[in-house]
Amino acid sequence: DRGGGIGGSQSLSGSVARSDSPPSEAEIAEMDSRFGSVENCVGQISVLARDQHGCRFLQRKFDEEGAAAVDLCFNEIIAEAVELMMDPFGNYLVQKLIECCSDEQRSGVLRAVSVVKDDNPDGLPELVTIALNTHGTRAVQKLIEMLNSPEEISLATNALRPGVVTLIKDLNGNHVIQRCLQRLSSEDNHFIYDAAKVHCVEIATHRHGCCVLQRCIDHAVDEQRRPLVHEIASQALVLSQDPFGNYVVQYILDLGLSWANAEVMTQLIGNYAELSMQKFSSNVVEKCLKLADASLEKNRNIVVREIMQSPLLDRLLMDPYGNYVVQSTLTVTKGVLHTELVERIRPHLPLIKNSPFGKRILRLLLENKK
Repeated sequence: DRGGGIGGSQSLSGSVARSDSPPSEAEIAEMDSRFGSVENCVGQISVLARDQHGCRFLQRKFDEEGAAAVDLCFNEIIAEAVELMMDPFGNYLVQKLIECCSDEQRSGVLRAVSVVKDDNPDGLPELVTIALNTHGTRAVQKLIEMLNSPEEISLATNALRPGVVTLIKDLNGNHVIQRCLQRLSSEDNHFIYDAAKVHCVEIATHRHGCCVLQRCIDHAVDEQRRPLVHEIASQALVLSQDPFGNYVVQYILDLGLSWANAEVMTQLIGNYAELSMQKFSSNVVEKCLKLADASLEKNRNIVVREIMQSPLLDRLLMDPYGNYVVQSTLTVTKGVLHTELVERIRPHLPLIKNSPFGKRILRLLLENKK
């Protein structure tokens, strides 16, 4: 791949000292002398949750004292759940609460963060706003991991649904959607697949969206994968020329689905010469040529003929990207078609002898003679 690479979505790195790592014995002693017991903290829970040491103290008490400590703090935390989930320290306490609380309390947290505030200009549920936040995304991912009933799953997916495309394209939000794909059933993730199909080009041509779209394909059942792959293939001409979309097209070509590869190759007909001279789409053209199996030989031959009969062939031979495509055509063809291809290139040999890219073609032709 000569055009650089877009890997899996980036891992999140905390911008503050983590508040979920276990405290040392000295820190424990200091916190106990400072805060005393959970009972002593009642009335000040939301203030302590925003303090690094107070947050760590309460997390430890949730672990040690379980439901008794959680029950004492719950009402104060849920009253400010939205703000605390987006706080550099508070988000860790909410994550610990989600781990330690009862199913009923977890449903209460979900209801509290699923509301749409009157002053929200986007009209999106608070859960979407939290998921877009650097700290909030961690808390929402924890919430997704701990969903434990059809009611909880329904609350979460209904709250995320109105903002799903925004989340997919966001540095923080895309991790929440990926967590849904990992943790929820294919049926519960329908809202993601519906959006991915309708907004395919918008998502595929986005830095984060292109990664999420690939994960959608990975986690889909056949009834979800087939229409999504078909939509991507049908948009191959636009996507192939995009810095991010081209990776999505290459990804579906690598699945080895003959019907999908045939659809991609058909969509590009009439444009192969121009696509071969572009940085991103040239990779797609090469992949079409190299991945075509026996059932796609007819499709591949159409591509080869279009390239070799193009009035742009002389430019292709000397182009920094196009020359790789021509090399691929020489490598994958045989018999009569290969001979015809060589004959088409031969008149241009004097022109390409002095081109650094043309020399590669020349070398390949000489090797084929041997």
